[in-house]
Amino acid sequence: MSDYFDPYDADRPLRLSCSCGVHANEAEHAAATLRQRSDSAEFETYSNEFVQATLMKALFPQDAVRRRFLRAVGRRTAMAAIGSVLPIASLQAMAQEKNAPEKKDLKIGFIPITCATPLIMAHPLGFYSKQGLNVEVVKTAGWALIRDKMLNKEYDATHFLSPMPLAISMGLGSTATPMHVATIQNTNGQAITLANKHKDKRDPKLWKGFKFAVPFEYSMHNFLLRYYVAEAGLNPDTDIQIRVVPPPEMVANLRAGNIDGYLGPDPFNQRAVYEELGFLHILTKELWNGHPCCAFGTSAEFIQKHPNSFAALYRAVLTSAAMARKADNRELIAKVISPAAYLNQPETVVQQVLTGKFADGLGKVQNVPDRIDFDPIPWQSMAVWMLTQMKRWGYVKGDVDYKAIAEKVFLLTDAKKTMKELGQTPPDGAFPKFTIMGKVFDPAKPDDYLKTFAVAKAA
Repeated sequence: MSDYFDPYDADRPLRLSCSCGVHANEAEHAAATLRQRSDSAEFETYSNEFVQATLMKALFPQDAVRRRFLRAVGRRTAMAAIGSVLPIASLQAMAQEKNAPEKKDLKIGFIPITCATPLIMAHPLGFYSKQGLNVEVVKTAGWALIRDKMLNKEYDATHFLSPMPLAISMGLGSTATPMHVATIQNTNGQAITLANKHKDKRDPKLWKGFKFAVPFEYSMHNFLLRYYVAEAGLNPDTDIQIRVVPPPEMVANLRAGNIDGYLGPDPFNQRAVYEELGFLHILTKELWNGHPCCAFGTSAEFIQKHPNSFAALYRAVLTSAAMARKADNRELIAKVISPAAYLNQPETVVQQVLTGKFADGLGKVQNVPDRIDFDPIPWQSMAVWMLTQMKRWGYVKGDVDYKAIAEKVFLLTDAKKTMKELGQTPPDGAFPKFTIMGKVFDPAKPDDYLKTFAVAKAA
């Protein structure tokens, strides 16, 4: 096997050691190697091949005739012959110029959590620069600040909690501003962490009076915690307290005794175990395997004004997600994103999260390879489910046009189109059903689904 790899070939494993003696650590070596390979050639090749394919289809509309011609003379001879009468080079240059980003210097906000792995790792591995972008990824303190900086146009795109673009678009908690989910950043990857003093209270029925933290009101964390305790017969609005705490502050609040636990993002669940402050009560994949969590998105205005810049961001993030999904890559990804500029966490903590081989704080070492995944598909049925929970808990009143909102905010068609351009294979469909805690969710019948819950906020 070669020591190096094509950054657009997500099937090949990352290099795990530095033998060149130039770089301070393995992560720097990997990033430097990828930056060298992530030059403009790939983008130019894409544009050139597009032009050539378009010309061939125009001259030979019938597929069978075109294939016979290419087999007979070869692609190089064919293009040379066509080039003698058509200005292929000029057309290729025009195609590259047409697809050039309108805005190259971009700021992308992120919260330092493993959910943002694709968005973060695209920076040191050079996937943004590969697309002709100069991206600054900006570590941000909390989700309210992410929202405000997007509304104020300080960020061009951002790491979102996946319900946030729905809420912002609907004017929930802010001025209504159209936002879009371009990709899901991660699926699974969360847990309920409890303080060590509660090891004898594993049954959620015993949690009355507990104080829990979630990262934001419009988050899967809030909705899944509410769902979980409600299934145990508790009312999350009266029987427990739910506080909004920025993820980087969750472990400190657990240590101080301000909270009994949290449903939060990693690496802070694993960090609590590492610090011997808490234990993993349950991974959220056990509530809904494959549930969405965070997303990559931007405003409708940015997409309208900078369509090529948005497309370039799309390609970079989807390329990164494909690489992050491969188990063989996870150890080196942990090395790349653990440093202070990104997660600022012990590498062993991040590695336990990404590889799924981890201590649970209860005396066992678990092996759960899909503890976190990076499936980027923004299924519109996911958006419908989030909207049902917003209605269930009183965040939105009255009738909700679930399907229309989901289709407007979650850019499923764009995601599938860009995946195809990158040679990836997107799945079919738009509104698949899901099973959450044993109950099937049919996105075609959201109001019927809501009627099945014994515990909900009074209308």
